[in-house]
Amino acid sequence: MQMTSSDVLSPRPAQNGRHIVILGTGGTIAGRAEQSTDVVGYKAGQVAVQDLIDGVPGLRRRIDAGWRIESEQVSQVDSKDMSHAIWRRLAERVQHHLDRPEVDGIIVTHGTDTLEETAYLLHRVLAPSRPVVLAAAMRPASAPQPDGPQNLDDALTVVGWPGARGVMAVLGGQVWWGAEVRKVHPYRLDAFSAGDAGPLAHVEAGQLRRLREWPVEQPLGLKVLAADIWPDVQIVTSHAGADGRLVDLLVQVGVQGLVVAATGNGSVHQDLMAALLRAQAAGVLVLRALRGGAGCIVPSATDLLPDAGALTSAQARIEVLLRLLARRGG
Repeated sequence: MQMTSSDVLSPRPAQNGRHIVILGTGGTIAGRAEQSTDVVGYKAGQVAVQDLIDGVPGLRRRIDAGWRIESEQVSQVDSKDMSHAIWRRLAERVQHHLDRPEVDGIIVTHGTDTLEETAYLLHRVLAPSRPVVLAAAMRPASAPQPDGPQNLDDALTVVGWPGARGVMAVLGGQVWWGAEVRKVHPYRLDAFSAGDAGPLAHVEAGQLRRLREWPVEQPLGLKVLAADIWPDVQIVTSHAGADGRLVDLLVQVGVQGLVVAATGNGSVHQDLMAALLRAQAAGVLVLRALRGGAGCIVPSATDLLPDAGALTSAQARIEVLLRLLARRGG
C-alpha cells in the first residue's frame, strides 16, 4: 500500500520509564447516575481521579513496563461550571509538573461542555514542549459501557509517545489540537471536531498515526493569569431581529470585551453592528466569531470589526480575555 503525504507514521515508542501526571477536574468522565442505564441524568464530577486511573484497561501493562503514574485532584466540578479561578489553578499545576524534568507529560481529565475553552486557554498560556492531553467522556463512569476508560488509555498512549508536544484532547480514538478542538454534538461518542483542520492524529490499537506535525507555538506564560480580577468579557449573538440594547447595557455596566457570534462569513445585523461600533469606540475590545459550523471567517477590506478566524465564540472569548489580561500586565 502506498503512503499518502497526510500519513505521518511515528516509530513504535519505547514503553519503559514513562513518568506521567494525571490531574482531575471532574466532568462526565467522573460522573455517576443512580441507575447505570441513565446516561443523561447523571451527576458529573463524582469519581476521584485515582479511581478513574485504576479503571484504565492498559494500566497494569504500563506499570509492569516501568511507567510511573501520579494523580492529583485539582477540582471536582461539572465542566459547565468551570471558573476563572479553576482555570488559573489548573494552569499553575500543569506548569508546576512541566517544570519537573522527570515528568514526560500530563493528562487532564475534564468535562466535555467547556473542554474547548480550557484546551484553548492552556494552549495559549503554556504552549508546552511536552504533551498536555485532555481526556474526557460522553458517558458517565456508571454507564454500562463508559467511554472514559478507553479515552484515558488512549490519552496515555499519546502522552507517552516520543516527540509528542502541545495541548491536545483525546476522545473516541481521535487526537485534536487544543487550539482547534470544539464540541459539535450533545450526545454522540464522536462529539468533537476541529472544523476544516481535522484531527491531529488517530490512536489505533495502541499505536499513534499522526496526520500532521506536532504544533509549535509561543506561550504567553503564566504571568498573564496573575490578576486577581479578570476582565469582564461577554458573548452576544447576531440573529434575525437583533438589536443593540444588550450591548449598550453591557457597556453601561463596564464590560471590557465583547464577542459577537456572527452569521454567515462574520456578518452582523445592522442594528447590533451599530451598538458594537459604539462599544468599540468606547474602548471595548470586540471580536467577531463564527456562530456555528466549520470554516473560517474570510476577512474583507470593508470589515468594521476584527474577526477571530476559525475560533468558536467560546474560544474567541478566551482570546479576548487573554488579550485584555496581557494588555493590563503590559
